[in-house]
Amino acid sequence: MFKKILIANRGEVALRVIRTCREMKIKTVAVYSTADKDSLHVRFADEAVCIGPVASSDSYLNMANIISAAEICGVDAIHPGYGFLAENAEFSQLCEDHGIKFIGPSAHVINSMGDKSTAKDSMKKAGVPVVPGSDGLLESLEQALEIAEDAGYPVLLKATAGGGGKGMRKVHAPEEMEDAWNSARAESGAAFGNDGLYLEKFVEEPRHVEIQVMADQHGNVYHLGERDCTIQRRHQKLVEESPCPVLTPEKRALMGEAAVKAAQFVDYEGAGTVEFLFDKHANFYFMEMNTRIQVEHPVTEELFDVDLIKEQIRVAAGEKIEPYRRIEGRCSMEVRINAEDVFNDFRPSPGKIIYFHKPGGHNVRVDTHAFSGYMIPPYYDSMIGKLIITGNSREDVINRMERALDEFIVEGVKTTIPFHQLLMKDETFQSGVYSTAFLENFDLKEPVKDEE
Repeated sequence: MFKKILIANRGEVALRVIRTCREMKIKTVAVYSTADKDSLHVRFADEAVCIGPVASSDSYLNMANIISAAEICGVDAIHPGYGFLAENAEFSQLCEDHGIKFIGPSAHVINSMGDKSTAKDSMKKAGVPVVPGSDGLLESLEQALEIAEDAGYPVLLKATAGGGGKGMRKVHAPEEMEDAWNSARAESGAAFGNDGLYLEKFVEEPRHVEIQVMADQHGNVYHLGERDCTIQRRHQKLVEESPCPVLTPEKRALMGEAAVKAAQFVDYEGAGTVEFLFDKHANFYFMEMNTRIQVEHPVTEELFDVDLIKEQIRVAAGEKIEPYRRIEGRCSMEVRINAEDVFNDFRPSPGKIIYFHKPGGHNVRVDTHAFSGYMIPPYYDSMIGKLIITGNSREDVINRMERALDEFIVEGVKTTIPFHQLLMKDETFQSGVYSTAFLENFDLKEPVKDEE
């Protein structure tokens, strides 16, 4: 087992990894930018190294500085968390070149699953259902028109290096294709330095359902059920839950088998998530694979009574894993608490937290790095915490979530708590029957305060 691990990340996930390492009696090294010198991950790590100024490119994305910190501190391994360098093949390879274990898959696997067109081709070979569309990158506008005709409109043009909806265009008819083609390529090139596009049939009323997998170095691959991530805003997840409200046991088994096939085909190692679109006809299609731990991993931890960070570390150290057992009848849901003004188009709301109070009680979990007096920097992701609720039914979870949100107090900055409070009261959300377009018609109005 490793003696010392560097966490190449910040905030909530860095603190999450430190907690597990301390329980495993593994020393930790935190890295931080000058903006994060007073953060909790810096305080609770055994050692801390400043790796640069506030800009991510000069600190948390500065591979040379992180590797230097790792060598100076004599670490055995690096845990990348999520975001930043977590899915960066070059960083994975750099760790290997310097004799440091990257807690995650190899550079080859990250590359093979990181490029969406390559990943789709691999999944077809593995026998995993994929959305009808182009085989690989489109070579021309004319080819896009031909494939769209075969797949049937509407279709989606998607950036191969994309994410967060950038470089994506929906096309309803042939006459719309040229404008969509030009604008998607321009946006993708500007955002990712890669203007390659592929085409897929538009999936009707889709839900976003992902399967958690874990794979060791001995060929063992197991899945830990699904998480429904359908409640999204501009392709960014806001709520995640398990079980999926509309998934039958038979479909759950089929999706789990497909996710295991996907991981086995690419010789996967560590924690990963195979993401699917699940349409109104109960068909599911491979969308992408995230080659890292997910923000929403606590949902699975609560249902399987397992520490997924610990499993990541065990796998990276060469240990074997066994099949995981789900606790029957349990439901869990996570909502993301972001420093954003939900009544002003979710505008980021950095600044100083004047007062911070976490909810408590039975089956209430809060993962956060925030505290009273904490200064939220404007340079990074706006997420300041996650509220995870577990219960014996979805109704039980929603009721407990509503109560816990009422107890969650953050003063000094705007947060997404009001959004989640409205969501829990929404009848359509409570029914469990909706698609990724849910928020397009969601009535997000600021409550009128009674005059005193």
